[in-house]
Amino acid sequence: MTRYVFVGAGAVGSGLGGLLARQGTDVLLAARGEHARAMAHDGLRVRCPDTAFTLDVPIVTAPEQVRLTVDDVLVLTTKTQQAEAAVEQWADLPVYDGAGAVAGRAGELLPICTALNGVTGEEIALRYFDRVFAVCVWFPAVLIEPGEVIVRCAPLRGIFHVGRYGVSPAPDDDADLLGGVRRQWDKAGCRVVPADDVMRWKYRKLLTNLGNVLQALLGDTSGADDLLHAAEAEARGILAAAGIPFTDDGEEEEARRGFSPTPVPGEPDRLGGSTWQSLVRGTGTIETSYLNGEIALIARRIGRSAPVNARLAALARRAAREKLKPGSVSLRELRDQLG
Repeated sequence: MTRYVFVGAGAVGSGLGGLLARQGTDVLLAARGEHARAMAHDGLRVRCPDTAFTLDVPIVTAPEQVRLTVDDVLVLTTKTQQAEAAVEQWADLPVYDGAGAVAGRAGELLPICTALNGVTGEEIALRYFDRVFAVCVWFPAVLIEPGEVIVRCAPLRGIFHVGRYGVSPAPDDDADLLGGVRRQWDKAGCRVVPADDVMRWKYRKLLTNLGNVLQALLGDTSGADDLLHAAEAEARGILAAAGIPFTDDGEEEEARRGFSPTPVPGEPDRLGGSTWQSLVRGTGTIETSYLNGEIALIARRIGRSAPVNARLAALARRAAREKLKPGSVSLRELRDQLG
């Protein structure tokens, strides 16, 4: 029976893991800090627009606490800036067969699904794992209070485009794996869409995520539409110049039909995304260098520049270092900073 091991179980990993566990699917959450301690002590609390539940789920705080088996599927749900350290820790863990003997290493035997923002996690994982599956995540989950995840959609909780990253030597095996993922995740209200062109979806999600930094810095993005449009227009031009394809507006709209965030009782109508949550929790790091900073990287590779996105990435890094909260920067100040 497949067990899903969520590596870096924050908002996405704990939310998805909780929904799967509620349907009877075997999960293991690898978490850390206050969130791990709260879940271990009081259980995982998941709140949705139409339901709320608390359940006990297996928790570990270090890879060495896990006995992996050949039936496990790893799901990487860290922030992108944490991905390489996590993957390196897990890749060389022993994997046991049904007889209790070591069958090999995790990187050799187990599939890993990279369910995180940006387009860098797949390359990171492929350095360590033979079977990498890219995941484009549409799953509005929020983690502010340790032990509690808010999932802001109903009845459809999330949409996940999933596909093999890199050339597969065994496409039939991959199809079997994706079929199982699809059946189990669908039961939890999470639609899985197998996608051979999954990176097109991830690059489009990258464009969508360029506004995360504005929400994190400003708190309230009212009146900042021009800054968002400037960052996105710059990024679209860079991707086009680099020959990198992404899904168009029509595909995106059709795929999202019937799926939109919904208020959760007792919470504001709007809650921030992953970048906003990093500043709220004062983690000291932020993923913007793999979002807006990714556009700057691609631009530099082809002899161009992306000044708007490069500057936004730098401002986000400063905010994380100084542990600023969302709203610490005014719209006027941000305009001045961007020149």
